[in-house]
Amino acid sequence: MDHFTPLTAGLGGVLIGLSATLLWLVNGRTAGISSIFGGIVPVHRGEVPWRLLFLLGLPIGAWLGAEYGPAIFAEIPTALPSVDIGPAALVGAGLLVGIGTRISRGCTSGHGICGLSRLSKRSFVAVGTFMATAALTVFVMRHVI
Repeated sequence: MDHFTPLTAGLGGVLIGLSATLLWLVNGRTAGISSIFGGIVPVHRGEVPWRLLFLLGLPIGAWLGAEYGPAIFAEIPTALPSVDIGPAALVGAGLLVGIGTRISRGCTSGHGICGLSRLSKRSFVAVGTFMATAALTVFVMRHVI
């Protein structure tokens, strides 16, 4: 493995689990990003502020990690990874992810973190499908195309 980062990966997992647990305890909601995002429109009174704050925390957390993480943890690279595909491919990938979350009635965070922890059968099937598709995609991209 080229980029094995057990310390920061473990810490990230703990923080994700903590945020999902806090959202469940405080708001009674599952921390599935696609459901949180999809629940903004149509507007339901009292639902929008917590959803916007949760979603706003995602890029803020990523920025904080990129900005201050390398100074705290040596395993975090100082340079951001580059993407070797064009804008059209990125838009297409985003659309495919959006379609997939609609078909599976949830995203990787909803099914993988919250669904599996609740022992949801549907989430076990969804996560198995996500993982198999990811493995197949990596194989095709690295060895076929």
